[in-house]
Amino acid sequence: MPSNPPPSRRYDGAMVTARPVRAAVPVVPAELGLVVEEVGTGWCGAVVEVDKERVSLEDRRGAVRVFPLDPGGFLLEGSPVTLARPAAGVAPVARRTASGSVAVVGQRAQVAKASRLWVEGKHDAELVERVWGDDLRVEGVVVEPLDGIDDLAGVVRSFRPGPTRRLGVLVDHLVPGSKESRIVAEVTHPHVLVTGHPYVDVWQAVKPAAVGIAAWPVVPPGRPWKEGVCAALGWGESWQGWKRVLAAVDSYADLEVPILRSVEMLIDFVTDPEQQ
Repeated sequence: MPSNPPPSRRYDGAMVTARPVRAAVPVVPAELGLVVEEVGTGWCGAVVEVDKERVSLEDRRGAVRVFPLDPGGFLLEGSPVTLARPAAGVAPVARRTASGSVAVVGQRAQVAKASRLWVEGKHDAELVERVWGDDLRVEGVVVEPLDGIDDLAGVVRSFRPGPTRRLGVLVDHLVPGSKESRIVAEVTHPHVLVTGHPYVDVWQAVKPAAVGIAAWPVVPPGRPWKEGVCAALGWGESWQGWKRVLAAVDSYADLEVPILRSVEMLIDFVTDPEQQ
């Protein structure tokens, strides 16, 4: 006796074509800070506002676009989802990272990209991590200390920068006429950006009020700056002084504008989507 064709079934002599069952698209509350991609445009951003019909997404550069809450209209970690307004209750407040950006919700840290962010030393790296660490993990950018920039041009050549292997470098005491400015002038690669701040040491990039002092002490020429500061303030050894300084930094608000501007420029440079 012939068997029925696999895609069909018979009921009382009638042929009924079986249709494949489509997996239901999950409904996800559009919580503030949730990062999604809009299917139609590819726009990726964090939820900053939502109502019954629309959701506003802010990308990492602060631009905001509004999209309708269409079924299956978004991707969450690559999978289709339908966004819905969160259940009624107390209006949520978007959590911000220490750098002031909208905190990412429900997204794992990215695999490290080939591009890098270099800083002069360990203290610089720890300060950048404290303020921009959340952002850098989302972007997949690794911060590496250089232990000085005396051979910056040579180290840059060894890195072999390229369109998808960009390099950002943060330099201390980058002011006209300084030794640092002459070293930086030797680096001219199109896929390398060097920025800096005017402070002798990255400690000075922390606002004095944040560490409970009126101003950073003036250290006489010829004396190591950190040692002079710790002696003047009674902070003990340099490592003890740095521990005090780093603990005083809670967010970007505790840092001076020049370092904020420089680090943001470097992050934008190494994460430029057109170069990835």
